[in-house]
Amino acid sequence: MPGSRMEVLSTVVFSAAILAGGRATRFGGRDKGALIVDGRPIRDRQLDVLSAVADDMLIVGGVRPPNLRESVRHVGDRVHECGPLGGLYTALSETTSDAVIVVACDMPYVSVPLLQHLLALVDGADAVVPRTERGYHPLCAAYARACLEPVARHLAERRLKVAALFDEIRVRVVDASALAAFGEPERLLANVNTPDEYKAIETSKT
Repeated sequence: MPGSRMEVLSTVVFSAAILAGGRATRFGGRDKGALIVDGRPIRDRQLDVLSAVADDMLIVGGVRPPNLRESVRHVGDRVHECGPLGGLYTALSETTSDAVIVVACDMPYVSVPLLQHLLALVDGADAVVPRTERGYHPLCAAYARACLEPVARHLAERRLKVAALFDEIRVRVVDASALAAFGEPERLLANVNTPDEYKAIETSKT
């Protein structure tokens, strides 16, 4: 149907960014994207998923991975020593897409259906963010380009917690009950901050 919502959505362009700029101090400075989970590096798992939902993919921060796929751009942080908020700013600045799906580099179990769901909810919101009993998960979330200005303002004011943005923008929350449609929320949103967490993921049942 000409002019229908389905036709409008089909023209939306999305980007995806893996935020890799952290120092991984709790992991001895290792490249967490290279950690093997279920027989494959986390980064490869993520890129396969992101390529199914985004027209443009980039890795923000860190050292350029060896043998990086030609379809993936590696960009340095535009602002340094600002944590994930700086990575989000770079991701939003490096693309002209309608929205960017952002994932931390150490999340092995993000899935295509979950990320598609987050992106589908961006229309009418500035950010779509999962929230469980552990709180917001801002590093597995979708951000519209409208977030660029408030992110820049927070950086200038040195307010560096990503969740601090959420009082100033239109946030659509995806709670644990909604996340459960895509799998166990704790697994979907699991990340590897420490060697113990990596060991727990490696020994968990699939």
